[in-house]
Amino acid sequence: MDRKILWDCHMHSSFSADSDTPMESMIQRAVELGLKGITFTEHLDPDYPATPDGLDFSLDIPSYQKKLAELSDTYKDKIQMRFGIELGLQMHLGEYFDSLLARVPFDFAIGSSHLVHGYDPYYPEFFEGRKEFLCYMEYFESILENISVYDGFDVYGHIDYVVRYGPNKNLEYSYGRYKDILDEILRKLISKGKGIELNTGGYHYGLGEPNPCTAVIKRYRELGGEIITIGADAHTPDKVAYAFDKAATVLENCGFRYYTVFKDHKPEFISL
Repeated sequence: MDRKILWDCHMHSSFSADSDTPMESMIQRAVELGLKGITFTEHLDPDYPATPDGLDFSLDIPSYQKKLAELSDTYKDKIQMRFGIELGLQMHLGEYFDSLLARVPFDFAIGSSHLVHGYDPYYPEFFEGRKEFLCYMEYFESILENISVYDGFDVYGHIDYVVRYGPNKNLEYSYGRYKDILDEILRKLISKGKGIELNTGGYHYGLGEPNPCTAVIKRYRELGGEIITIGADAHTPDKVAYAFDKAATVLENCGFRYYTVFKDHKPEFISL
């Protein structure tokens, strides 16, 4: 099958707390798939609370940078690699992230909401004893809070991440049900010159949709949004470039004729 999307711009390795996969294994899989390039976006979530499984979402950036540089050289004739990061946004972390991005030469920064007022929807405690609708609304409200105080990222990651973990997942979720707040998020991102990502993780979480869902991606385009990256959010080799054929179809159906990759925080537009 001819691939239309040849860059995976959201992936993790053992430098992220929630992956045990050696970086080289992710690269080798991308080479096997015939990708032109990949961007590692290792997790950095400062002030992340203690987790039931004892994960530590700090990041050894010097070691990460060194290893990626070594492997970029090793595989330079087979695949391009870019140096990215996924920032776990919270309202009080803006100065910290500004300082970090000023001194470390990342190519790409995803801004993501993992915590909602101290709770990660990944863990069931966030939903216990509460209506799912209100939990989802609080998540979207937290995105607005984050982008109101910080916009140093390049794209906002998996905007409806919360539906991966809700009791009913996306059974009762739709763009239309949350239209007002989702439109506010999209308009604010567009006004700040920020992109979004089409994250195919939703497919391997069984949603039958990317994150955000197709209707949100279409609305972003209708509102004038132009910057969209593609990433599988892979933490293991089998998920690299996952469902990228579906992603290409979604982009085309939403009015895109290209996708975006970043180098030195500058967008490059690649035709589908």
